[in-house]
Amino acid sequence: MSGPAAVRGQVALISGGSRGLGRILAQRLLDEGWKVATFSRSANEFTERTAAERPDDFLWAQVDLGDRSALRGFVTAAARRFGGIDLLINNAAVLNKQELFLTTSTRQIDALIASNLSAPIALAQACARVMSTQSSGQIVNVSSINAIRGYRGVAVYAATKAGLDGFSRSLARELGPLNIRVNSVIPGFFDSDMTTEVTDRNRERIQRRTPLGRLADIDEIADTVLFVTSSRASFITGQTIVVDGGITC
Repeated sequence: MSGPAAVRGQVALISGGSRGLGRILAQRLLDEGWKVATFSRSANEFTERTAAERPDDFLWAQVDLGDRSALRGFVTAAARRFGGIDLLINNAAVLNKQELFLTTSTRQIDALIASNLSAPIALAQACARVMSTQSSGQIVNVSSINAIRGYRGVAVYAATKAGLDGFSRSLARELGPLNIRVNSVIPGFFDSDMTTEVTDRNRERIQRRTPLGRLADIDEIADTVLFVTSSRASFITGQTIVVDGGITC
């Protein structure tokens, strides 16, 4: 089966679902009949309006990626509220600014690792424990082309994303016998909070180096994530799916 009727009532947990890619994924899953639990550092118009309009289908809480206890608590609250968790999308990540590795502080390194690698691992463990009792589930980790192509000024960020891809592959082997699929989606450059500081000159340079000659539309990234989670991808696990217009080929 495919379409809204096939996923009616299933539960998705999305990190960073208040804006950007996370918001689009949350809205599209809600439109397809999913129940959605998501968190972010602060509420906004989308989370407040959706919680008011769809209280039976939507759960939001203020949670920081660096607080592992709060992350586990949110998973527990979502599972209790909706009766289980069928899908985790590890979407949230931070990159405060590009900075040369030699001048990056230990505090900044630790914060990037905590938010971009330790937090997704903690969420995956908490959700997998719920999924194991259901004998089904999916985990999608949103990575970055920085994991497979080196770029100046983002060494630690790239390390966290490469770690997330390795984590996905190993976890897919471990959780496969429990009927839990795990995949990574690697977006290329698309308009988001992380690319707002990209200069027009660098944007043009990226577009020239991309075989398709443009940046991705954010909906194209969401389309890939939703395909991976659909019944049409039911035999796909342990894979790293690159959506970058060919810039890394």
